[in-house]
Amino acid sequence: MRVSKKIVVLGHFGVGKTSLIRRFVEDSFSNDYKVSIGVHITKKVVEITAGNQVSLILWDLEGTDDLSNIRDSYLLGTHGLIYVFDVTRPSTFENINGDLRIVGEKLPNAPKIVVGNKVDLVVPEDLDRLLQRQGITYDYLSSAKTGGMVNDLFLHLAKMLSSDAKKI
Repeated sequence: MRVSKKIVVLGHFGVGKTSLIRRFVEDSFSNDYKVSIGVHITKKVVEITAGNQVSLILWDLEGTDDLSNIRDSYLLGTHGLIYVFDVTRPSTFENINGDLRIVGEKLPNAPKIVVGNKVDLVVPEDLDRLLQRQGITYDYLSSAKTGGMVNDLFLHLAKMLSSDAKKI
C-alpha cells in the first residue's frame, strides 16, 4: 500500500533546505548556491514496513525572514513540515519560537520536525552550548554536505505520517 503526503520544507534564506532535499532525493550535494524562488516540488518514495510506502511530495519553499508572509496557497493540503535553521547563523534561529508559533497557527494539525543544518561547519561542543544558551529545541542536527542524519529525519517524518506509524 502506498500513500502520498505533502511535506513543506521551510526556513530562512540560505539555511540549506534545497541541499537537504537534494541529499535525500538524489544523494548528492553541490557547493553552488542557487536561491529558490517560489516553490520547487520533488518526490521520493520511502518504505515504512514491508509493502507499506509513503510517497513524500516535498515542497521546497523560498527562504524568508518573515514566515507570516508565506503564501497560504503553498500550505494548502500540507500533511507535515520540516523547519530548517542554519547552526552557523544565529539570525536563523534567534526567533525560532516565534517562527514555529506562526507555522503552528497556519498548520495546526501538521506534525513538524525542527532541523539544525550545517553541523559539519561547527565544533559540536560549541554548538551544544550555543543552542542550550539560546534555549533552542530541535529534533535533528544534520549536514546536507556529509549526509549526516538527513535520511533519518525524512524517514522519521514519513513514519509519523504513515497510517502504520503506531505499529512501528
